[in-house]
Amino acid sequence: MDSKDLGKSVIVLIRNTTWRCGKLERLIIRCLHKEVTELGQSSMPLQDILQNFNLTGKRKSEFLDAIKRLERRNIIRILKL
Repeated sequence: MDSKDLGKSVIVLIRNTTWRCGKLERLIIRCLHKEVTELGQSSMPLQDILQNFNLTGKRKSEFLDAIKRLERRNIIRILKL
């Protein structure tokens, strides 16, 4: 899945754990967990998360890499729309 496919995706929080996660991964999980506790939704569109963090350029690519790492570790799931 490349970054073009990720643009039209929904991120679903599977497990709320930050063990062995970096700073960026913790921020992503915290954002998704906040969405779950406040609104009762376990998913959030990737575009909304990107707007939340206000990322562009190199930081955006680092963010997308962090999303992919979280998916590999089965903490989140990426669903295509």
